[in-house]
Amino acid sequence: MSKLVIVGTVAFDAIETPFGKTDKILGGAATYIGLSAAQFQVNSSIVSIVGGDFPQKHLNLLSNKNIDISGIEIVEDGKTFFWSGKYHNDMNSRDTLVTELNTLADFNPVVPENYKDAEVVMLGNLHPLVQQSVLDQMTTKPKMVILDTMNFWMDCALDDLHNVIKNVDVITINDEEARQLTGEYSLVVAARKIHTMGPKYVVIKKGEHGALLFYNEHAFYAPALPLEEVFDPTGAGDTFAGGFAGYIAKTGDTSFENMKNAVIYGSTLASFCVEKFGTQRMENLSSDEVQKRLMQFKQLTQFEIQLT
Repeated sequence: MSKLVIVGTVAFDAIETPFGKTDKILGGAATYIGLSAAQFQVNSSIVSIVGGDFPQKHLNLLSNKNIDISGIEIVEDGKTFFWSGKYHNDMNSRDTLVTELNTLADFNPVVPENYKDAEVVMLGNLHPLVQQSVLDQMTTKPKMVILDTMNFWMDCALDDLHNVIKNVDVITINDEEARQLTGEYSLVVAARKIHTMGPKYVVIKKGEHGALLFYNEHAFYAPALPLEEVFDPTGAGDTFAGGFAGYIAKTGDTSFENMKNAVIYGSTLASFCVEKFGTQRMENLSSDEVQKRLMQFKQLTQFEIQLT
């Protein structure tokens, strides 16, 4: 089984949706990615930074999921990254109310020695220079590097983003970001243009409308599961990425056919994430629940088309 390095934020969130609001709760891209990848029992390590205000119980939660936390730097006299947001009624758009970088402003990631030979690297949404610095620390070339990014870095660090994109195998972005990165409205054309930037595989997330996987001239589409209740979309994209990366790390298979399975697992895990606020649903998710929902996914998407 492959080792998985996860770089990203471990943070506090305060969230308001049409269904309620929270005070400061556990959040951050690396947290969601790690909890999702933990479903595959892989050897994973989170590389991040927190302040002295970060509760030990949250670190224990990650450790208990078999996640190596030695790469999480604790700045005792610092404060943990904090984000607060309010979702609109459609649950697809949101307003950022507060962003406090705190310790993240001076984050210099350090990959643990025993993970510098990891086969899979998941670069969560951070400054492209931070993402690249993780790749520079790897002693052997990873079998697969997956990158997540957002429009903010396209606005303020586009050259750095292009440089790190050259060095990754998979990029996961949403449809709006794919269009901004390429200047193309058609997602098929956008994916083709992103291929020329470096990544072999392009995953375009479409929220409640599923995800698209592109490889050369091949494409695969996975719908999102129709859910009765969506309480909080925060972290759904990161949970998808964690499921994708965790499945690849578990199987060690980077073929297009196996990528399809990775997309399905990512979509399935993301469907759990949105059912409660923050990480609550992912903290106690059982493998039986995942298998049951995978069967729902299979029944939803598979049938024999009768050709006339």
